[in-house]
Amino acid sequence: MSFLRLDNVVKRYGDHFAVEGVSLAAEKGEFVVFVGPSGCGKSTLLRMIAGLEEISAGDVFIDEKLVTHVEPARREVAMVFQSYALYPHMSVYDNLAFGLRMVKTSEEEIRKRVTEAARILQIEPLLERKPRQLSGGQRQRVAIGRAIVRNPKLFLFDEPLSNLDAELRTQMRVEIAKLHRALGVTMVYVTHDQIEAMTLADRIVVLRAGRVEQIGTPTELYDNPANIFVAGFIGSPKMNFLPARVSAAAERQLTVSSPAFAGGELVVATKGAHLVKAGDSVTVGMRPEHLEVHAAHPVLTLKADFTEYLGGASQIYAQPVEGPVMTIVAPGRLALAKNEDLAVGIAPEHVYLFDQQGLAI
Repeated sequence: MSFLRLDNVVKRYGDHFAVEGVSLAAEKGEFVVFVGPSGCGKSTLLRMIAGLEEISAGDVFIDEKLVTHVEPARREVAMVFQSYALYPHMSVYDNLAFGLRMVKTSEEEIRKRVTEAARILQIEPLLERKPRQLSGGQRQRVAIGRAIVRNPKLFLFDEPLSNLDAELRTQMRVEIAKLHRALGVTMVYVTHDQIEAMTLADRIVVLRAGRVEQIGTPTELYDNPANIFVAGFIGSPKMNFLPARVSAAAERQLTVSSPAFAGGELVVATKGAHLVKAGDSVTVGMRPEHLEVHAAHPVLTLKADFTEYLGGASQIYAQPVEGPVMTIVAPGRLALAKNEDLAVGIAPEHVYLFDQQGLAI
């Protein structure tokens, strides 16, 4: 049985669906990440699991127990929010101990749990300080520690790194991954940052407009996106999309044409049988990191527009004869003149196809 299970969960505000029929399951000890653009329902879904948001329809199970109508305090769930929400007049120790004191835990047990949480998070030297004396990363550690001391069955994180700068985000991301490995507890994590999702998750749930677009491991979503939305959301920089038309169709391959193709046409293998026929419009997808500049066997003819140097790599923006600007990530530092012709190649297995409905072919 799954440790966490959502069965057709719905959240409705009047006629508006914030979450519409979401079903998923997480195993004990699994790290699941909800990812999607702002307003997709990921935080609402997390709050329904915690019991902070009333469920309009459907059921939530935690550790095989139905908790749909169970009050939050009895769900054995700990939630870490985007804001640290620390008590400014209390020391770090008292902030960590506060929740335990509210439920009449003995001081001896409190001391034991706080000391252990501080050891795990490496904040022992900070226990006597006030929140104003801490950095953003240290405050977030205290907020996470406040959840750890409760010994919950399930950790819920609602964009906990959003208030941190880039360097601290990276550091805290690693710390959360280590924490998950150390505790072995099921964690559900909400973010709009797909890099956080890719690096932290055992499985990712991609949401859009309150619905699940795809569930899978990071590599499954990267290698085999179910549709254009997932393909464009997972990966940084995002996948390039080029409009094309089907010239010829076979059961397991399509010949597609576009003025951007070096030879006018490109033969692409499909995942299997499909309903696409000659004359249909399709979208060709190519990830920036899979494109090769100055290729011996070019697939695309582009004109260089602008180049960004990222140290060990160059990010090139190039214009096809027809279609949107494309992004290329190339190793090293390429000196390209504006409007310079680029012969760009790509391995056949890295070309994606999507039909008129945006579904992967």
